[in-house]
Amino acid sequence: MQIHQQAWKNFGKPLNKWIADSFRRYTLVGVMRCIIVMLTLLVLGTSLGLDSGKVDAQTFCPRGVRSYVVARGDTLSRIASRYGVSWRRLASDNRLANPNRIYRGQLLCIFQVSGNTRQVTKNYGSRPPAGSRNVFPYGACTWWANQRYFQLHGIFVPWKMQANAWQWVARANQFGWRVSSQPTPGAIVVLQPWVEGAYGLGHVAVVERILKNGHVIASTMSWSGNPLRITYVQFAPGPGVRFISQ
Repeated sequence: MQIHQQAWKNFGKPLNKWIADSFRRYTLVGVMRCIIVMLTLLVLGTSLGLDSGKVDAQTFCPRGVRSYVVARGDTLSRIASRYGVSWRRLASDNRLANPNRIYRGQLLCIFQVSGNTRQVTKNYGSRPPAGSRNVFPYGACTWWANQRYFQLHGIFVPWKMQANAWQWVARANQFGWRVSSQPTPGAIVVLQPWVEGAYGLGHVAVVERILKNGHVIASTMSWSGNPLRITYVQFAPGPGVRFISQ
């Protein structure tokens, strides 16, 4: 019996050490896996803009215009009824492509109506609002359009969210900027998707010169397979082309 006990002690020591080492090793692997998963979710949440349900609405709606962040279970008609406006007006003011599809965390601007007149212009004071810096990623056409407009006029655009190139017309309308089908020097050109060579997110550029035939020469960045390059392109006013300025 004493021999067997001694043999077990001699065998048990390395066995216990192996079990302890294995436990530590697999515990460490498990912890590392959890950390990797958490970091991955954090990165995805940041890059994809997962909805936290909190939006700084005052940053995005014009001054003096009521803002509302869509909550779970909301419908456009319920929101419109709550604020005494029609759902058609609400959809039009916010340029909603499909009024039946709104999502939690989406910002809506509630333009109060008095009779048939929207009480918006007086809320801006003498001029519509402007941004304080260029919030768009370097290399994007939106970055260049904002930066070049600032170079020419000393003004950044005020919109930050829901601001892919094709959405700039809707944002300009929301913030009281001028939107026109006719170009002016220094205006921002907005191309809708697939118009005059634009891709699926549209394109923005800045008018540098207006030609005798009414076309414009505009400066732009990352146009037509030229990433990070500033090029000069001729565009023609027409369907899917708008010009915005403060």
